[in-house]
Amino acid sequence: MDIPLWRFGEALTAGLISHALLTAFVVVALITWVADWMSKTFTRGRLHGSAIAIIIGLLCAYLGGWLTGGNKGLADISLFAGVGLLGGAMFRDFAIVATAFGAQPATLREAGAVGAFSVVFGVVLSFCTGASVAVGFGYTDAVSVATIGAGAATYTVAPVTGTALGASSDVIALSVAAGLVKSILVMVGTPLVARFIGLTTPHAAMIYGGLMGTTSGVAAGLAATDARLVPYGAMTATFYTGVGCLLAPSILYLMVRSLL
Repeated sequence: MDIPLWRFGEALTAGLISHALLTAFVVVALITWVADWMSKTFTRGRLHGSAIAIIIGLLCAYLGGWLTGGNKGLADISLFAGVGLLGGAMFRDFAIVATAFGAQPATLREAGAVGAFSVVFGVVLSFCTGASVAVGFGYTDAVSVATIGAGAATYTVAPVTGTALGASSDVIALSVAAGLVKSILVMVGTPLVARFIGLTTPHAAMIYGGLMGTTSGVAAGLAATDARLVPYGAMTATFYTGVGCLLAPSILYLMVRSLL
């Protein structure tokens, strides 16, 4: 007996919804594959696939919110509800911490006080730059200014800060976009300036990762410069993310509130 095509579609949709997390993994894998293909085909690797994947993710989030009128992006569509869990704090923090395992602790210690200073200085400098731009565009409340400033640090610090401070979804999306722009600039600009700034050793890579902070941008930029430097730059960039998540919604936010 032939099964009607529409019944097969219903059964498939029900199966995908009931296994939401597995569906989310498949969706993310497809987006990653498409982004990597676009990177190699259209930019010859100059624009890393991770940046393209983030752009696709932001577009999907906007489309999901527009179609459903919700505030969780693509996760508001029942078929893609697992994306909300996959993109939640647990998997995000796991991915951030896992980045560090490629570096050698002995070499990491060589960065010393300069490496530690570069992380803190990089976070504060990026935050202040982003906050200044936010004020320049007319934002006057401390929560929005601090959230956008956190986005200028990295697009990972942005939602952490925005959620902690109670920022609106529009401001959080804007801060993530600011972090994405920074990531793209770092991944494209790193190979161009590496020779002029002496970015040729693990020590220099750790300092550079601490100053720039965006893990994907630093990793992609160093991969295009010298793949052996990637673990070291990514290590301090990961610390940068952690420091940013601690400072942005606390000390830096209080500084902004005192000024505004």
